[in-house]
Amino acid sequence: MQERHNNRKRYFRELAQTSRNYFIPYIGQFVAGKAAKGDRKPLDSGPRVLEIGCGDGGNLLPFARMGYYTLGVDIAEGRVADARRFFAECGAKGDFIASDVFLLDPGQHGLFDIIICHDMVEHVADKHRFLSLLPHFLAADGLVFMSFPAWQMPFGGHQQICRSPLVSHLPFVHLLPTALYRWLLQASGEDEACINELMSIKQTRTPIELFERTLRSIPSLAITDRTLWLVNPHYDAKFSLRPRRLPKWLSAMPYVRNFFTTSCFYALYRVAS
Repeated sequence: MQERHNNRKRYFRELAQTSRNYFIPYIGQFVAGKAAKGDRKPLDSGPRVLEIGCGDGGNLLPFARMGYYTLGVDIAEGRVADARRFFAECGAKGDFIASDVFLLDPGQHGLFDIIICHDMVEHVADKHRFLSLLPHFLAADGLVFMSFPAWQMPFGGHQQICRSPLVSHLPFVHLLPTALYRWLLQASGEDEACINELMSIKQTRTPIELFERTLRSIPSLAITDRTLWLVNPHYDAKFSLRPRRLPKWLSAMPYVRNFFTTSCFYALYRVAS
C-alpha cells in the first residue's frame, strides 16, 4: 500500500492542493463563461457545493475557504469522521453526511450550484441510476464536475491500495482475467477485504465509452466539456509530475485512448425539461 493511503491527513492535504490548483480552475472556466452571458454568478461568489463520495473532504476544503457552503456525502463512516476532524483542525466550515447517496432526499438539502464526483463513479454498479439522480440535486444553472480514471489505464483498478509493494506498483495488473487476478492478490498476501474491493472495481469499471454511452441515455444531463489527461493533475501533488493533456489525435481514438488516460474530466450541465 502506498504510504498516502495510510496517512489520511497527507492524502487530505494532497486532495486540497489538487482541488485548489486544478479542479477549481477547470470548473471556473465554464461557470465564468455562463456568468459573462449574465446567466449566473462567477465561481468565487457561488454559494453551494456538494461532493458525492467526498472521502476525507480534501476536495471541499478550498471551496469552504472561498466562502461556499459545502456538503460532503460518503458511504464510509470512518472517512466522514476524518473529514469532520480535518475541517475542524483547519478552522473550516463544512457539513458531512455518512450515507448511501441513493438514500438521500434531494429536497432535504436544497439544490447545489456545483456537484463534485471525483474518482467515485468507477465504484458505482448502476451508473445509469446514479447519473440520473444528479439533476435532482442540481440548480437549474448548476454544473457537475465528474472525474475518474479510464479503466484500462495503468492503475485503473486502484491496485495502489494493495499492501504488497509489488502489486501496488504493478501497472495493468487489474486487466488480468478475474481468476488469475484474484490468485495473484491472494498469493501476494492481500486480505479478503482488499481483494473484494478490487474485484468489485473490476466489475464496476468505467471505460470512457461506457460512461459516455450511459450519459447519452440520460436526457437531463449534457456534456459541456471533456478533457482527457495523459498525466493526471493529481500527480502534481502526489509525485511532483507536471500534468499533461492527452494529445487530441489520441483522445479521438475510442478504446485505445483508455490505456493512456490517467484521468477524465467532464463538465456536465442540467438540461431543462
